[in-house]
Amino acid sequence: MLDRPDRFLLRKIARDAIHYGLRHQAPMPVDLESLPASIRQQQACFVTLFATGTLRGCVGSLEAYRPLAVDVAANAFAAAFRDNRFCPISRDLVDELDIHISLLTTPQPIDCDCEQSLLSQLIPGKDGLILEAGEHRATFLPAVWDALPNPDRFVAELKRKAGLPIDYWSEQLQCYRYHTEHF
Repeated sequence: MLDRPDRFLLRKIARDAIHYGLRHQAPMPVDLESLPASIRQQQACFVTLFATGTLRGCVGSLEAYRPLAVDVAANAFAAAFRDNRFCPISRDLVDELDIHISLLTTPQPIDCDCEQSLLSQLIPGKDGLILEAGEHRATFLPAVWDALPNPDRFVAELKRKAGLPIDYWSEQLQCYRYHTEHF
């Protein structure tokens, strides 16, 4: 769990990265030496942007491979300008953005041999879920349970997001759960 000053600093980094992106059309470099050790550690995150309560971008990393502050800056830039579901954020919208950051735990495999086994192991509202089958891969953050509270529908829509039929099941399907610290 990050303390309040670290959370504030990460939100500032995300907002600064979006402003930088507007000016330079490039991701913002992050000076790690000036930051506390707690946000220089490698950790995966998602940055989700809302404008007037409507989703405007969501991009993240599923695995920790760079310092958290760098991951936040890069994902904020990508959510604002590279999420292909939305037009890039404009200058007049940037100050209205509500920025949400979700820090991910390391994904853990779920041992399941059928969909019913997977469904029985999910904890609605708490588990994030990753599905992988060959080149198909998708995730839903735990916050998605707010919109899809039924586990059957949650998994079906995640399969659809991954480009799989909603009734798809295979022994090759890999399932992982993770949790988030959301602010």
